[in-house]
Amino acid sequence: MGMSSRLVLLLAAVCGVAVGNVYFPQSITPAVAAGLHVSVGAAAGIVTAAQAGYTAGLFLLVPLGDRIAYRRLLTILLVVTSGALLLASAAPALPPLIGLSVMIGAATVAAPVIGPMVAGMVAPQRRGVTTGLLLSGSTGGMLLSRTFSGYLAQWSSWRVPYVCSAVLLLVFVVLLRRALPSAPPPSRQAYPALLLEPVRLLAREPELRQSCLYQATIFAGFSATWTCVALLLTGPAYGYGAQAVGLLALVNAATMLATPIAGRFTDRHSPARTNLICATAVIAAAVLLSLGAVDGVGWLIAGTLLLDVAMQSGMVANQVRIYAISDTARGRLNTAYMTCAYAGGAIGSWLGLRCYTTFGWRGVCVLVGVLAAIPLCHLAKRRHPVAVTATSQGVRGDHIGGVSR
Repeated sequence: MGMSSRLVLLLAAVCGVAVGNVYFPQSITPAVAAGLHVSVGAAAGIVTAAQAGYTAGLFLLVPLGDRIAYRRLLTILLVVTSGALLLASAAPALPPLIGLSVMIGAATVAAPVIGPMVAGMVAPQRRGVTTGLLLSGSTGGMLLSRTFSGYLAQWSSWRVPYVCSAVLLLVFVVLLRRALPSAPPPSRQAYPALLLEPVRLLAREPELRQSCLYQATIFAGFSATWTCVALLLTGPAYGYGAQAVGLLALVNAATMLATPIAGRFTDRHSPARTNLICATAVIAAAVLLSLGAVDGVGWLIAGTLLLDVAMQSGMVANQVRIYAISDTARGRLNTAYMTCAYAGGAIGSWLGLRCYTTFGWRGVCVLVGVLAAIPLCHLAKRRHPVAVTATSQGVRGDHIGGVSR
């Protein structure tokens, strides 16, 4: 089944808005605190709630992409998210806003549903570049949503970003209903079996475990960096305001241009080669970041930009690898992969904070380098890395780990 470039761009935009719903609360927390007359610390609960909801949605809802027709599932998810956003914009107090933030996070898992769907609709030799385009949309949503929601909240109210996102999602519902073809779901497994399948796939599929290891370690370093760079910029070393972090994120929106290039490289060569380059680049980024410990914002910009490009490019390679494992279980494969990646990110944030409080910014940079060395050493031990792509190994269809589906 073919897919037009226009539809790919539309789906990339949907991914961006959906992912942005998890990240834009980070920049409006002070406005929420002022508007609802609570402390900033209490208002930050909406950020934690959205992330917790998203993690739950990855595990509970993304596998349904293998059980429910994609057009129907995306329609439901976007409508539910839009409704929750509208209710959140009218929340009279913090507790209902936190509860709705959990709901928003859980329902806004359109991006990890769209990825497996598109992988099954494009030619195997184009999966890398198409995955890169979708990831560009998600990256843009992650980075730009924080900037624009902050300006909207400052210009009017913290409620405005919720309304704007809700309206955009409803527009996308109409467009997707017209653009997406109607296709039967790839699996008829019962829902409880779908939930257990990601764990079974992790045990059976070495390529899946490989991608999970690479992304979890690199994403851990990414999360540690972005968790602690705010402390560095607003601390005594620089003394900047909170807006400096948002501007740094805006500069790194340039990574949106890198992921399609990484996808083309992966299509032409192999996921393993892309992973090797990305892990090496992360170590180089750690060196650049360490030079920005004191009065070196240029080094911070260069280091975070290289880190972001490497992390996102590695994600493209890892997803190409897992999508080639099976053509009927991509939703469950993506569930296992994304859950491991976000678990790595959470652990990285925790470790990063402790390194920062104990050893300072350079301790965080050492942590990033050590984490990147794990996939680098793993790849070095593989004397003859196999290009795990659909063109080199063939799609295994309904057979996963020797078990017929």
